[in-house]
Amino acid sequence: MESTGVYWKPVMRVLEADIPNVWIVNTRHIKNVPGHKTDKMDSEWICKLLLAGLLKPSYIPPKEQRQLRDLTRYRNKLIQTMETEKNRMMRVLEDCNIKLSSVVANTSGVTATALIVMLCEGRKLTMADIESVYHKKLSASPQGLLEACTGFVEEHHVYMLQMIRKSIAQTQDLVDELSKRIKDMLIKYDNVLELLKEIPGFNTKIVEDLVSEIGLDMSAFPSEKHLASWAGICPGNNESAGKKSGRITHGNKQVKAVLTEAAWAATRTKNTFFSERYHRISARRGKKRALIAVAHSQLTVAYLILRTGARYHELGAQYMQAKIEKKRKVYLTAELKRLGYKVSLEKEMKATKS
Repeated sequence: MESTGVYWKPVMRVLEADIPNVWIVNTRHIKNVPGHKTDKMDSEWICKLLLAGLLKPSYIPPKEQRQLRDLTRYRNKLIQTMETEKNRMMRVLEDCNIKLSSVVANTSGVTATALIVMLCEGRKLTMADIESVYHKKLSASPQGLLEACTGFVEEHHVYMLQMIRKSIAQTQDLVDELSKRIKDMLIKYDNVLELLKEIPGFNTKIVEDLVSEIGLDMSAFPSEKHLASWAGICPGNNESAGKKSGRITHGNKQVKAVLTEAAWAATRTKNTFFSERYHRISARRGKKRALIAVAHSQLTVAYLILRTGARYHELGAQYMQAKIEKKRKVYLTAELKRLGYKVSLEKEMKATKS
């Protein structure tokens, strides 16, 4: 079958009960001959490619994993909906001349949430209200918070804020219910999930999302390179008119989103291999390419953990620097020997201050 969107799923469910090996073929891998395009001609062309051994089946996860995918993807959509509602709330506050986002870094934090609750009750905030929720970690002063929360709040604005907060609360209940369902489905694989959580940047949600997409059985992917290619985070190797392009390949959008989120989290860790890799590559290649490189490394580590069951071993921030230094010493020593010099390396000891 030629897969397009989700239209192959009903046919797949009918066929997989009686046919053991049903192939789903990616339309990107099929190049039809020039001419009029019809479904009949496409079917004949697919048959010819199959008989010639030129088709590769797409990765179709087992039924349990497909159900887990539905849960995690729906949870992500609901989380995006909540973020949209929070942004809508900020626009309503801006309409009231309330500049809360200018004085707090996180409008979903404890202080900002408490202030929004007071505003939703139709109250005019006073210094006593500000001091009741203020803490010293805030960069803004209490007077600055009071000025930012002073505006023209009408009854219409209060009603809109209350409806938005109610929508967020209802969506959060659905997210919590989905998270519980996902946890119940993965409870028997808890030992494997704990191994994945040791990777810098991986938390419970990221591990659940990643496992739902790539599964726990890595026999479907011959190597970590095949998995990276399928996910779409490996560099491309395209050349046209003498120009080469290393643009990343098309792959699983959900895996890309999960790994990008994990990579951003890993870049903020201290003294880790992933953090050092990001800063080293971003200095010469840019932040986006560095982020994809970190995501590629994280997926490689996850593959090896799932394949071998080994624990994650942190290489440290100095690993690559030491490796580059060792390689450079070998190269420079060989160059000097080639010029007829006898080389003996001895590291200079730094004098300690008394």
